Amino acid sequence: MREVYEFLRNCGVFYLATAEGDQPRVRPFGAVDIFEDKLYIQTGKVKNVSKQLAANPKIEISGMFEGKWIRLEAVTVEDNRFEARQHMLDAYPMLKKMYAADDGNTEVLYLRDTTATICSFTEAPKVIRF
Repeated sequence: MREVYEFLRNCGVFYLATAEGDQPRVRPFGAVDIFEDKLYIQTGKVKNVSKQLAANPKIEISGMFEGKWIRLEAVTVEDNRFEARQHMLDAYPMLKKMYAADDGNTEVLYLRDTTATICSFTEAPKVIRF
């Protein structure tokens, strides 16, 4: 999990895909955190992505860094605890301009049943599950 976290952090921006009915939806994300040995992402409850994840928590993430790319499949689980939200905001202070841990909008989700594949054109794919 730490390797996947580091890869996503190094990407800066990675792309998260959800489904809305039969239509895929992809958007840029940049916040990823480890809290209590789980990998987390963050969004706002007012956003469409939050509604899509509530209806179907399965996601895919893709990103590139230094000639390698990651493809990650997971199921998101909302963590409603103040401490989890605050940990994410402390890891990304720039988010505090838009979010607060107790604002009723900040949503953090951890990933479970995760399979991440790190690929390149020159090496065999590396599969990481957690």
